[in-house]
Amino acid sequence: MQRILIALILALLPTLALAALDKPLMPGAKIAFLGVHFIDTSTEGAYNGVRADETARLKLLESAARDRFIEEGFVLLSNDPVAAELANTSNPADCNGCEVGMAEKLGADYVLVGEVQKVSNLILSMNLVLRDARSGEMLRGISVDIRSNTDDSWLRGIRYILKNHFFKS
Repeated sequence: MQRILIALILALLPTLALAALDKPLMPGAKIAFLGVHFIDTSTEGAYNGVRADETARLKLLESAARDRFIEEGFVLLSNDPVAAELANTSNPADCNGCEVGMAEKLGADYVLVGEVQKVSNLILSMNLVLRDARSGEMLRGISVDIRSNTDDSWLRGIRYILKNHFFKS
C-alpha cells in the first residue's frame, strides 16, 4: 500500500509543478515590458546583417503583446526610468535576472520579456516569459516554433502564445 501511495505521489508531482505555473494573473497589475529581442543564427544573417522587415516585425510583435495585455486589463509601465540600463543590456530575456531588477526599479508587479530566434527563413522560435517582479518566479513561459518569416506567421505565433498560455481565452 505504501509503495502504491509513493508511486501515486511521484506520478502527480509533474502535474502539481505545472499547476504552480498556472497561477491566475492579477488584472490591473503593473507590467514592465522590456521588449522582444531578435537572435539571428541563420547563415543569411551572418552574410547580410540586419533586415529592415525583421526589425519592423519585432515592433509589430511587441505592439501585439502590449495591446493584448492592455485589453486584459493590465497597466504597461514606461521604461524611461531604466532606459539607459535597458540600452546597455544586450538581451533582457537572457541577462541573469537583470530584468527583475529593472522591473523592481519601475515599481512593476510583473516583468515581461521575449525572444525570437531565426534559424532560417523557414524556421523561427518565439519565446515569451512573464515573471513576478518581486520574487523573479516564472509565472508564464512558453516557446513556440513558427514556419515562415512573415508578418502573419510572427503574429500567429504571439497570438497563439497569449491565447493558449497566458490568458487561456
